[in-house]
Amino acid sequence: MKGIVKKAKAHLDSILDKDPRSDHPPAKQQQVHQQQSHMSQDGPNTISEPTCRDIFRYRYHHGTNLGSIFVLERWLHPSQFPDGASGSSELAAVQAWVNEIGLEETRKRVEERWANAMSDEDIRWLVNDAKVTTIRLPIGFYSLGPAFIENTPFAPYSHVYANSWQHICNLVRRLHEASIGTLIDLHALPGGANAEEHSGTNSGTAHFWAYSENRLLGIRCAEFIAQQVTGGLDGITGIQIVNEAVWESDRMYEWYDNCVSAISAIDPSIPVIISDGWNLGKAVEYSLQKNSVISSRPISPVIIDTHYYWAFSDKHKAMSPQDIVADVNTKLSELDGKEGSVIDRGAVQIIVGEYSCVLTEDSWAKRGDTPKEALVNQFGQAQSQKWQQRSGGSFFWTLKMDWLPGGEWGFYAQVQNRSIIPPKVSTIGTGDIGPIATKAYEGWESRMRAATDGHCAYWDQVAPGGSFEHWRYEYGWKIGFHDALAFFQGKPGVSGGNKIGNVEIWALKRLRESGFRGGFVWEFEQGLRKGIQDFHSIAGI
Repeated sequence: MKGIVKKAKAHLDSILDKDPRSDHPPAKQQQVHQQQSHMSQDGPNTISEPTCRDIFRYRYHHGTNLGSIFVLERWLHPSQFPDGASGSSELAAVQAWVNEIGLEETRKRVEERWANAMSDEDIRWLVNDAKVTTIRLPIGFYSLGPAFIENTPFAPYSHVYANSWQHICNLVRRLHEASIGTLIDLHALPGGANAEEHSGTNSGTAHFWAYSENRLLGIRCAEFIAQQVTGGLDGITGIQIVNEAVWESDRMYEWYDNCVSAISAIDPSIPVIISDGWNLGKAVEYSLQKNSVISSRPISPVIIDTHYYWAFSDKHKAMSPQDIVADVNTKLSELDGKEGSVIDRGAVQIIVGEYSCVLTEDSWAKRGDTPKEALVNQFGQAQSQKWQQRSGGSFFWTLKMDWLPGGEWGFYAQVQNRSIIPPKVSTIGTGDIGPIATKAYEGWESRMRAATDGHCAYWDQVAPGGSFEHWRYEYGWKIGFHDALAFFQGKPGVSGGNKIGNVEIWALKRLRESGFRGGFVWEFEQGLRKGIQDFHSIAGI
């Protein structure tokens, strides 16, 4: 049996070593599929083995926000504000501490907080109990160091942030060693992308969009992070260039274009995460346009960050907890009809960057006789299920606060009470990964033949006598199955038990790498998707 599995593994792995086009010349007639274009010559095939970096970036991101560590919010960490602080933001805290104890002592104080933000025990809990794959790490533009602080309200306090980026890098490396990725979130941009305290100040304005110097500094920040990633900072799953942009911000999409171009010029493999600006439908259309298969130059995949809360609007105050639990299933409908065929439409991928289990007292008062704890469980589990079905990842708000375990705002609390449920793949024991992989190797060829035969039979019935290139479907199936298996098994440097969760942008990546052109590329994409699905079916994930 071991010999059979070894042979099957070698056969499946060999698909990466040979360009399939050498055995399959293009079809001469292309008149069947409605999306066919006239034939253009295929480009070079650069598909290769999924890397550790690929797995970190494209698996399903089950995670949490670290919270108010590098971007202070007083409601989460009141202990980090001296009694004399007049505001609730990062700037208010640093101003008050400098006034009270001076620049040097303030620097020492905040560096101690940064260094101890995550203990080794915290990280072990994230891995073993919460099954976290990724942390969303909110930082500020000032977190990148003094060179980014000049001519901003933080300038008098640049000394305080002299070593802040190094503390961030140290945390990213520690998480990476535990197979946890980090989504760097530029939560606080110069001038504020929104008017809230989590933009770094209490100005009450969103001046980032109105002033070109702020927008240019924002691009510099993104470029710096991209350069750090290409320079060896492993474990970064993407760069979120803005958090919670205000509705219909002037020049927002123009700035997105400029920022994506700047990051792509450094490393087009780095995913770029944008805010939906509270208009997810518009962001979906932008994403489809940016994530086209054919582009004039290499370009980073664009992912949309959207947030869901049911604790702030009058509409939600008027709803009962039971109504809100039911409302969860209506979310992400903007994706309907937009997924499943990147070659036709472009790719759209969404992450839920923030959500919680918090409802208002008005809502809780409408719960009837159902215990609150039971409804919190239902609410959290409904969200877990929905985000895992329709998004590429989700990040609870939040992990850290003074008042742990945090109630309905606390990731610790909601994991412990089983409101937040990890994906099924995360619960597969280390000892079960090998036997499942063996089962996949044993059965991959019969699965492939069934899928390919079914594909061919369908098109023979729909378009009898038509000309196709079904070998592209078979090749796509092999790549998809192989990729899903590689994610599941893991590699030295990243643990196993992973699922390709960002399927749309993974399909985009493989389509670009295939070099395929012309009217039958859709067969490769559909085969790729079917191969991924078939492995997930074998693994039960």
